[in-house]
Amino acid sequence: MRLNRILLSTVLVVVAMVVQVSVLARLHLPGAVPDLLLLTVLGLALTYGHVGGALVGFGAGLLADLAPPADHAVGRYALVLCVIGYLAGLAKPETGQLRTAAMPMLVVVAAAIGGTLLYAGVGALVGDTAGAHVGLGKLLFTAAVYDLLLAPFVVPLVMALARRFESDPLAEDTAGAYGGGRIGGQRAGLLNRVGRGSRIGSVAKGVRRL
Repeated sequence: MRLNRILLSTVLVVVAMVVQVSVLARLHLPGAVPDLLLLTVLGLALTYGHVGGALVGFGAGLLADLAPPADHAVGRYALVLCVIGYLAGLAKPETGQLRTAAMPMLVVVAAAIGGTLLYAGVGALVGDTAGAHVGLGKLLFTAAVYDLLLAPFVVPLVMALARRFESDPLAEDTAGAYGGGRIGGQRAGLLNRVGRGSRIGSVAKGVRRL
């Protein structure tokens, strides 16, 4: 990933984690906790694609595994968000702009339900029964509802910030040349000089013939 992507992703993930632990987790809502970290990963995955989404998801999940008051096995949520980030990145629009709000909302619902199921499945495999006292059906329903209500305020903002910081000095210029406007300008100037030289040579040959 590019440096600007890494820096922005780190800041957004840390802010989301702090808000989720210090604010959302203390609301004591029935069922699941609104997953601001998941929504942040989804917004970045929809902007950066499946590779960037997987990397951001793994880093965000590992932070959630290590940050207190985590009560589950380390690596469990990292795996979940890595998979979710990869799959969400596959839904990245080709133009980078969302035409409708339906697609990201469907991605949020699928991620909330799929993430909860995957989290429970991984926990069953490793023998981690933390949170097993809460019914799975209730967790699925409340996770989807909470994340869907929070998504319109988080996902578009994260995507807008990611697109704003997406500028890269090595990006392709309008002429299709990589390396920035300076190299493209030098190449264009060289081609112009070659063209002028060929035209001058043609004129000189015509004069000699006369």
